[in-house]
Amino acid sequence: MSDTSARDTLRDQARDNARDRDNAMSVAAISSERIEPDDNGWTRRLVLFLRVMAIISIVKGLYHWAQVTGFIGGEEEAFENQSMAWQTATIYFAVIELVAAVGLWLATPWGAVVWLTTVVSMAVIELMFPGIYGGSLTVVAFEAVMLAAYLALAWMAARERPP
Repeated sequence: MSDTSARDTLRDQARDNARDRDNAMSVAAISSERIEPDDNGWTRRLVLFLRVMAIISIVKGLYHWAQVTGFIGGEEEAFENQSMAWQTATIYFAVIELVAAVGLWLATPWGAVVWLTTVVSMAVIELMFPGIYGGSLTVVAFEAVMLAAYLALAWMAARERPP
């Protein structure tokens, strides 16, 4: 009987040790013992920038939809009284700005690509086709500054992550 009781005691100790080890691992998994270094500062700044650009894209998209639906402008600036080129560009930006806003808010790679498409499209329309929106160099400069800021933040965020 002493052999059986010794075996039972060893089995109970092994079970207790395994339970303690499992409890320790589960507590370590959910605890905040892992120290996250503050090395992702540029990534946080990039995500904040993307969210700000998402809000700006929402405003721009809603502005274009307001032009399409007639919420802004008078009788002479009505959508149906504009040229076909203006109507096409306005509908294009009304849709693509809102799609870009969703992707930017989620900080997805496709959101940045769609936003880049809107930036380049607006710059091309303003510079190459000034008859559509008036050829504002202020709009082009703003888009260029935002693009440069995005590229700089994306580059710095990529540098802080190991390959």
